[in-house]
Amino acid sequence: MSINRGFKHKGKTLLLTSLAVFTILAGCSSGAGKSDPNASAAGDTAGGSASGQTEIAFYFSGSQNVQELWEHLKEMYEKEQDKVKVKLVYIPSGQGEQATMNRIVAAKRAGKDSVDVDLYEANGGSDMAADKKDGVFESLSEQQIPNLSLMDPVNMKDLNNKAIPYRSSSVLLAYNSEKVPAPPKTLDDLYTWIHEHPGRFAYNDPSTGGSGESFVLTTLYKSLPDDAIHNQDKSIMQQWDQGFEQLKALSKDMYQQGVYPKKNQGTLDLLSNGEVDMVPAWSDMALEQINKKLLPETTKLAQIEPAFTGGPGLLTVPSMSKHKEAAYDFINFVLSPDAQAEVVNKIYGFPGIEWSHMPSELQDKFKGVSVSYRSFNLGELESEAMKRWQREVAGQ
Repeated sequence: MSINRGFKHKGKTLLLTSLAVFTILAGCSSGAGKSDPNASAAGDTAGGSASGQTEIAFYFSGSQNVQELWEHLKEMYEKEQDKVKVKLVYIPSGQGEQATMNRIVAAKRAGKDSVDVDLYEANGGSDMAADKKDGVFESLSEQQIPNLSLMDPVNMKDLNNKAIPYRSSSVLLAYNSEKVPAPPKTLDDLYTWIHEHPGRFAYNDPSTGGSGESFVLTTLYKSLPDDAIHNQDKSIMQQWDQGFEQLKALSKDMYQQGVYPKKNQGTLDLLSNGEVDMVPAWSDMALEQINKKLLPETTKLAQIEPAFTGGPGLLTVPSMSKHKEAAYDFINFVLSPDAQAEVVNKIYGFPGIEWSHMPSELQDKFKGVSVSYRSFNLGELESEAMKRWQREVAGQ
């Protein structure tokens, strides 16, 4: 019995709305022959309660906007069906999110046959490296999750089909256009601007947020070959010296001669209150705060060349989950065009599925939006870089 057939969908209106959306999408989709995007994943529920309802535990981290997105998607999903409940376990960014992954790995190594995590939003490098070593995540396919067919297959192949990039965003420069009429176009231009405007630029402690980490990694790999960002061999650490010298040289001209705020929001707060004129920032956070007028109307965004890093949010299913089929069904919902539209509208993220499957009005609205960014795949080297930054840059 498939989990979809077992569900009692709530409300004829919702069904008709879904069918109407699908009809529109079918007309504009270039993915002829692909499966129904509103279809649910097939398979039996596992570990269902006496009431026939299964609860999955979903552990995730991130900023407040990510928390609000998942609360919204959970509400949408639970209104649509009554067989699966989603228990959200939110761990704020920088407050011990690695503990969840450590628990999954420890359970695997201890030979346990279950873990109380059914769905996990993974960090890119370190978590996928742990899976490569211990095999803690389930392999995922269209048979389990039909809406995977709406994604660019290359994105799943890059992750060995162990994680689903359900959304993405990139790091950009956010700046006060009244103070910065012509933003830097390259890293060298940015370094020059920082030296010429001492105290007016800040990036956050890279261990507490991705925008600061992006600034550090982009600097470390500035002069290395393009393919170095995918090299996880520790020997490449010897080539970081020039980048660290650059970061140390910048410190005296950073905000308060080398004060590094905590978390991505820390630098945006400095930009908002006028203490600095330019910061690296995640595109989704900056766009949302501009739209909500939490950042001044003079705030603009720009990308440098080569681009700062960016990357996807990744959904994984631990291989020891007892509720895999229910987790698959929730993921299938998350990859539906209706849910992906909420990713764009709520947090200004880029969708995980191909734009051709998105509602036509969103395709028009975001036509021409640059989604280019560089994805670093450094594995455990990321944490080594952060340790060295703490020792040599923050501690100098």
